Amino acid sequence: MESGGTSVQRPPLLSIGGVPLVKYFAENWGEVENFQARPDDLLISTYPKSGTTWISEVVDLIFHQGDVEKARRNPIYLRVPFLEFAVPDVPTGTELLRKMPPPRFIKTHLPVQLMPESFWTQGCKMIYVARNAKDVAVSYYFFYQMAKVHPDPGTWDEFLEKYIAGDISYGPWFDHVKGWWDKRHEQRMLYLFYEDMKEDPRREVRKVMEFLERPLDEQVLEKIVHHTSFKEMSQNQMANYKTIPTAVMDHDISPFMRKGITGDWKNYFTVAQNEHFDAEYERQMKGTDLCFRTEI
Repeated sequence: MESGGTSVQRPPLLSIGGVPLVKYFAENWGEVENFQARPDDLLISTYPKSGTTWISEVVDLIFHQGDVEKARRNPIYLRVPFLEFAVPDVPTGTELLRKMPPPRFIKTHLPVQLMPESFWTQGCKMIYVARNAKDVAVSYYFFYQMAKVHPDPGTWDEFLEKYIAGDISYGPWFDHVKGWWDKRHEQRMLYLFYEDMKEDPRREVRKVMEFLERPLDEQVLEKIVHHTSFKEMSQNQMANYKTIPTAVMDHDISPFMRKGITGDWKNYFTVAQNEHFDAEYERQMKGTDLCFRTEI
């Protein structure tokens, strides 16, 4: 399938600093590495499929005092450009960010060791959202199928093995969530959990407002919570990635916003896969005080 004359079909991942990345992202690495953050930037960081678009929409609405029309001014990927994004014939994340007036909202999935140095030195605020590893695995599997910049995921069983080994785009989930968790005291960082956001969105949105020092009244809070619900966002063309060319993301294979629930992993993990995963999880997460819920 062609997009603007250039095929983006399923190239192999390339390694940057030992972390596998989408080929086009890796080829644009110089631009990312040298990116200059500013103190008034807001970084939104997640491992893929952990609520990135959700928290991005929340932040944008907080900054615009819950004005839903302002949040519809552009697709989310233009309102919150994706730092390391690059595909043929489309402006890169760094190009979009260079043109963006402050305050800039910046999305990334990079693990801490690959973050451009300027983010650590400029002291900008950061929000990290973490989601339990099993739900991420399932969501990522479906995303790999529909987002054709990734290699073919193979069967669910094959993909799960690659996921456990970290042989997927952005490397191991374990290292990612731990790396950012360990950084949280050194930076102005709010570390949130997807499961907490599902359980009590009001409480978590309030945390974000406090962190951003943007108090809003209860009525506006309610409006933000409603507008950023899964039901609303999955129907919102400015948030659901339906405006991306089919050659890059094929929503007929699987929608970008698929279910948005906690515990969907139980529909996919076999008993054997679950036991194998739990043993690996125990080994990889040993010694960290970071805790996740796989159901709520």
